[in-house]
Amino acid sequence: MLDDVWILNAQVPGCEGLQQICIQKGFICEIVSQAVRLQRNLPALDVSGDWISLGGIDLQINGALGLAFPDLSDENSDKLEAICQFLWSQGVDGFLPTIVTTSIEKIQRSLSTISRFLKSSTLDRQNTSKILGVHLEGPFLNFEKRGAHPAEYLLPLSVEQIKRVLGDYASVVKVITLAPELDPTRATIAYLRSLGILVSLGHSQATATQAQQAFAQGATLVTHAFNVMPSLHHREPGLLGAAIVDPNVHCGLIADGQHVSPLMLELVLKASQFCNIFLVSDALSPLGLPDDTYPWDTRQINVRNGTARLHDKTLAGTTLPLLVGAQNLVKWGVCGVEQAIALATTAPRRAIAEPTYLNQPAHLLRWHLNSTTDDLSWQRL
Repeated sequence: MLDDVWILNAQVPGCEGLQQICIQKGFICEIVSQAVRLQRNLPALDVSGDWISLGGIDLQINGALGLAFPDLSDENSDKLEAICQFLWSQGVDGFLPTIVTTSIEKIQRSLSTISRFLKSSTLDRQNTSKILGVHLEGPFLNFEKRGAHPAEYLLPLSVEQIKRVLGDYASVVKVITLAPELDPTRATIAYLRSLGILVSLGHSQATATQAQQAFAQGATLVTHAFNVMPSLHHREPGLLGAAIVDPNVHCGLIADGQHVSPLMLELVLKASQFCNIFLVSDALSPLGLPDDTYPWDTRQINVRNGTARLHDKTLAGTTLPLLVGAQNLVKWGVCGVEQAIALATTAPRRAIAEPTYLNQPAHLLRWHLNSTTDDLSWQRL
């Protein structure tokens, strides 16, 4: 982390022209135009027009280094620290460990393990990615859109079932993905919001009308847009169509080239005017490991070139880090460098109401674009 320095000639997502960034005591205290006269007597770091950003925030990541978060227990809890350090090395400042559909016993065991880890971790740990809460992806998902989620653990959506799943660990959960059409009472979203849990719609058959009702009740997120939900249709825009035009809803996207085609990524980004869209990795436990066949709950996944599939070819996820998605968008010509960086750094922070830049720890990334190859690289400052 930087300490007491002016960063000069920096491009910063969301700011026009070259900027100066003032870092004091390890925190960002000012971002001003390069044209403004320096007022503080600090050492200077000239980045020669490179982009400077916060680190990434991954709101959907299922595991890493061979550990799936639903498999957490007292016996392997030490791996959480290793995963945090690994994600830091991949440019990720914070993340939501994502627990996919499994038994209530395993969900609560994982929540308990993460809760103890958070209580035991010191607040001033350096060079490690921070856990910002848990993302429960299920078990309240539509059977027809379950994807790779095991059908035997899917549950009906009701306040009573939510209480069963959360147990004593509601305070650890930051986001829950659910299919709103499963709740005939329309009481569950309001209940979750009363607990401070953000509601994301996904693995759903919801119509546009059902989605709009869910948004009105307090849902503010969409889980991996396009995947396991109805396609955009000119007569029934569905869940995703309703989300894109709602200024209060943030949509996650996987930019690995397999979950969504680059052309469709470009379409949704332009349709939304780059507002309220953020990148997620949706990375599985082999993240950080070589391509191979790995266990996944009671099944196995085949990882090839960073894409994980079940034996029946069902797409299960990816093993590419979050920032690769930003690099891909630039390489494919889907968007410019500024937008790509923001999609992985500031956009996910806004989606969960986390602060950006000012008064934040100076955990900064320096990005450089090779104009010949369109390769976007980064390093921690």
